Amino acid sequence: MKFFLCVFGMVMVVEGLPYFASPTKMKFVIEKILEMPDKALQKFGLVLMLAGIFLVYLGKR
Repeated sequence: MKFFLCVFGMVMVVEGLPYFASPTKMKFVIEKILEMPDKALQKFGLVLMLAGIFLVYLGKR
C-alpha cells in the first residue's frame, strides 16, 4: 500500500506540473482537447495506457 501511495503521489505531481508551470497554455490545450473527436481521444487514451503498462513492465523486470 505504501508503494501505491508513492506512485499515486508522483502521478499527481506530474499531472499538476503543467497547470502550475503554464496555466494559460494549459487552457489552450484543454480547448483543443474539447474540439477533438471522441474516437481520437479514445485512441490517445489507449496509447497512453499501453505505454504505461510497458513502463511498469520495464520497471518490474
